[in-house]
This record gives sequence, C-alpha cells and structure tokens, in this order.
Amino acid sequence: MAELKELAKFQVPLGGQQIELQQIDHVEGGMSLLRIRIREGKRFTIFDIDPASAARWAEAMQAWVASQSPAPQ
Repeated sequence: MAELKELAKFQVPLGGQQIELQQIDHVEGGMSLLRIRIREGKRFTIFDIDPASAARWAEAMQAWVASQSPAPQ
C-alpha cells in the first residue's frame, strides 16, 4: 500500500496543463518517490521518480531559470 501526500498543484499559463507534485511513500519497502502528474485535457502523463533523479531534474530546471533571468544589479 502507498500513501500519497500532495506537495504542489498549479496550472501552466501557456498551454493550460495542470501540474501536480505528490510524494508517494511505499509502506512495505519504505521507499519514497516523487510523482509528477501532467494533465493535458483528458490525457495524463505520470512520472514516479527517485530522489537522485528529482535532484538532477531540479538542477537542470534551476540552471535554465537562471539563464532566463536578468542579471542582478
């Protein structure tokens, strides 16, 4: 059995996709995963990723954000 905890939920302004982030705790094995659910109309895309993969994804996204932001003055 797995327990779900909602972490974040938001809608992308361009395209209107709904993004949900959830923590999944697997009671039997003690493993936690990050679930990313992307809803586009009636279609869902779901990723369950481990902490190391989530960290790599977060680093790549932070690097991209930093490259898009104006330089601090």
